[in-house]
Amino acid sequence: MSDDDRVLLVIGSGLKLYREYLIESAARRAGELGLKLVLVNNLKPSWQTGYFDEITVANVFDHEQLRAAGKEIASRRTVVGVFCYDEPLVQPAAELAAELGVPGLGLEGVQGCRDKHRTRSMLTAAGLPQPGFELTDTLEQARAVAERIGYPVVVKPRALGASMGVVLAQDASQLEQAYLIASNASLVGDEPFRGGAIVEGYAVGPEISIDGVVHRGEYRAMFIARKETGMHPYFEEVGHVVDAADPLLQDQRLLDVLTKAHEVLGVENGMTHAEVKLTPYGPVIIEINGRLGGDLIPFLGRIATGIDPGELLVEVAAGHRPDISFSRSGVAGIRFGYPAEDATVREVRVPTGLPGLVTAAPMVEPGTELRLPPGGYLARHSFVVCEADDRESVAERLEVAAAAVELDADPLTRKDVSAVLEMPAGLLDVDK
Repeated sequence: MSDDDRVLLVIGSGLKLYREYLIESAARRAGELGLKLVLVNNLKPSWQTGYFDEITVANVFDHEQLRAAGKEIASRRTVVGVFCYDEPLVQPAAELAAELGVPGLGLEGVQGCRDKHRTRSMLTAAGLPQPGFELTDTLEQARAVAERIGYPVVVKPRALGASMGVVLAQDASQLEQAYLIASNASLVGDEPFRGGAIVEGYAVGPEISIDGVVHRGEYRAMFIARKETGMHPYFEEVGHVVDAADPLLQDQRLLDVLTKAHEVLGVENGMTHAEVKLTPYGPVIIEINGRLGGDLIPFLGRIATGIDPGELLVEVAAGHRPDISFSRSGVAGIRFGYPAEDATVREVRVPTGLPGLVTAAPMVEPGTELRLPPGGYLARHSFVVCEADDRESVAERLEVAAAAVELDADPLTRKDVSAVLEMPAGLLDVDK
């Protein structure tokens, strides 16, 4: 090992379509700081090769194998930091950072973010507004909790992301199916969090997400995304809009809640993605994820504000306090395309040359099966990203661009709700 061989470990690259823009910026910033990027990934490299100094292939979903791969690299190179933005890998990445003695979320911080029941418990104990909740192991227990809390209730897995398996039950007649869906969905998550479901009160109000940065326990919000959900009673995220001039960025009550929540959970260093409901009695944190947002929200943030999250990933992992001041003031939004019913894709065609269209792309290959909730989640065949000077114009441009997407597909028979969830194609990084 030598002082000129200082590296950052990157745990999981993610999908090219979703994450290459982050890695491109991260590689550039790492070079400026005299650092190299080393990737530990589950698949043989393809597009990643141009950005990393070294790539180790290991089963990163086996946390012991991931730990062994990271320690082997650290035995021969000078590891100065670790970063990860892939939800299933956030916890082992943070544990590895702690073992290597480099900046990270911290053991308390990552557990507080990853375990939704722990999050609720800690925030409630700290006096932050939270819905009533309880972790349940059986349907009978869930029924009793729902009666105590009062309907409507939300039933959710303990540790999945992307709203998978999250269901609204308006009354007792809907609870059995909601519990079955949430509990079955939990079976694809990390082993300690499988089975059962959290039952919690439904927080009424619009939902936003906030991507922020934490340096030595100091939390700062970067940008806010206004979320659009659909497919009631599920919570499928169908679009987001980021406005650099969003007044919520100056809302001291919201910022105080976010700051205190990160402090309570013990987050030390890293990027976080908080989801908040704006209720009549104030902002209520739904969850805090120990990573950057998905759904290309960081890309929207870069377009709207000029903040480059890929560069910040490197700076925070290397122990620096990053500059998050805006260099732009615009609005950017994304809209995802979904089939009208479960379908097998034949072809997806996306528009070009429309006013304000930044990019558009198919998200699946021909032959991909797309299943809507509850048989599947993130059944997205495409996305469009638009920018403008104001939210109204972005909304209009997104409508036009989304309407111009063409899907050719064959219908599929719906799956029974009791079937075990299969991870959606839109989340899988597969070999070509």
